[in-house]
Amino acid sequence: MAALRDPAWPCPPAARAAIAVVNAKDGRSVVGLLAEAVALWALCGMANAADASPATPTTATPVVKFLGSLGVVTKVDQGYSYQRYIPALRYLGVQAIRDGVSNVPILIILHQRTGVKADILDGADLQGLLAAGRTLAAAGALLSFEGPNEPNTWPIVYRGHTGGGTGDWTPVAEYQRDLYAAVKKDSVLQAYPVFHVSEGGAEENNVGMQWLTIPPGSRTVMPAGTAYADYANAHNYVSGNCHAYVDNVARQASAPKLNGCWDGAFGEFHLTWLKHYDGPALDHLRAMPKVTTETGWDSVSDPGGEDVQGKVLTNTYLDQFAEGWSYTFIYELGDGEGGGGHQGLFHSDWTPKLAATYIHNLTTILADPGSGATPAALDYKIPNKPGTVHRMLLQKSNGVFELVVWGEQAQGSNPVVVELANAASKVSVYDVTVGASPVRTLTEVKSIPLTMSDHAMVVEITP
Repeated sequence: MAALRDPAWPCPPAARAAIAVVNAKDGRSVVGLLAEAVALWALCGMANAADASPATPTTATPVVKFLGSLGVVTKVDQGYSYQRYIPALRYLGVQAIRDGVSNVPILIILHQRTGVKADILDGADLQGLLAAGRTLAAAGALLSFEGPNEPNTWPIVYRGHTGGGTGDWTPVAEYQRDLYAAVKKDSVLQAYPVFHVSEGGAEENNVGMQWLTIPPGSRTVMPAGTAYADYANAHNYVSGNCHAYVDNVARQASAPKLNGCWDGAFGEFHLTWLKHYDGPALDHLRAMPKVTTETGWDSVSDPGGEDVQGKVLTNTYLDQFAEGWSYTFIYELGDGEGGGGHQGLFHSDWTPKLAATYIHNLTTILADPGSGATPAALDYKIPNKPGTVHRMLLQKSNGVFELVVWGEQAQGSNPVVVELANAASKVSVYDVTVGASPVRTLTEVKSIPLTMSDHAMVVEITP
């Protein structure tokens, strides 16, 4: 394959270095190189493309909606000490966990002590999963049901037949179909969402895992009209297959249309990554209801240590929500659970890593005791905003705006200015890597200068 040309526009040093690495991999497959090429060229474009500021007032999103999207993977079903989970979950401030159902009473205790609700899954024991869901729903502790976890790696047995792996995926499809139908027919459970199979892009035969409901003319083994889930499900790890810390790494992992180093919506749904079966059109991916039930960054084996892990994962929560993912579960709560590694937000002794600290700071800054009010609009802009700087306007129930501005520049920094159409009576600026108290407070201002690099800032605006 011919080497990648340097882009015509200025490209960040980290992207240029990554392109040089790709050019050196002459032994790689053409498919692999093309995937990396797409991602790296997108990286340069995202970092340098003009990003027009809104010309009209921007309507805020209730802050409680964003906070409700934050989740983490726990291991109650594997016998780990839930007593350690209680202070850890309280500290993080997340509102959802993902776990199995081998110990439902403990999941209820976690809900009672921390407020979290559970996304539940359990191999292919359909009746057991439904029974657990009813118990959790009665306790107010149920969030959702989820299909089999990565059946490409862990095949299931349903109705006496093995499905997944490198064999026939029909049993996987039949289980997911039956789970969805059973939940929607149950008068207690029908209001709860069903998440799809994870890693459905690995299906060997085309059973239609790339669809929520199989449309006519799809040429799938399962018939048209087969309904699988309310939400698409991906394990789009921000660390990706390239394990590189580059500009916009979290934004790219979250981008529904990007196909490259990240196992995202493109390869799971638009064009399955293993056998390239057609799925929904690219234009539908952003609007498709979807969740991420696993994403993560290892504080040892991935670049940057604990500091980069913390910044990347905080950015991931923000990017995922901004890119249309309804829930995002970070893998995992603590080091040493379920396979080793250092992807946990807490050390094995349950002291917080910087990732836990930065997430704690973000959720503490944004905490809203109210239930959310009808969102209002704020007339603001960030002129000449670099492509590595992103923003999201939230609002608390008391009317205060929380403008979250986060940078994804792997090296260096850029000055930006938030400009308000009308002077704010008070502005408090927070840095999630510093703490949960303002680093700066201003009064009667229309311009707020910021220095953006690789992490999130919160501009709290009282009109």
